Amino acid sequence: MTGVDPNKDRVRQFILTNFYVSDPSVLTDETSLLRQGIVDSTGVLEVITFLESQFSIKVLDEEMLPENLDSISRIAAYIAHKTTANRSPTDRAACA
Repeated sequence: MTGVDPNKDRVRQFILTNFYVSDPSVLTDETSLLRQGIVDSTGVLEVITFLESQFSIKVLDEEMLPENLDSISRIAAYIAHKTTANRSPTDRAACA
């Protein structure tokens, strides 16, 4: 676990638990989940279901892109963006 970003840790654990990763030690935050064959098109739907249920976000059709979902880092950044966007301006100011 990275210990730095709890969202990355949660995503990494989900990937390792639900998808075949032959050598977990080579699954870096930047590893392409699609190019490495860890997650396929059906797996992307599983990832989306996980994100929506665990982080209380809605993944819109136009957001189902590799830029958002292709690596642990990209998924964590997407989560951060969506959870920040879903907060009220008062909540965001309190966190600043």
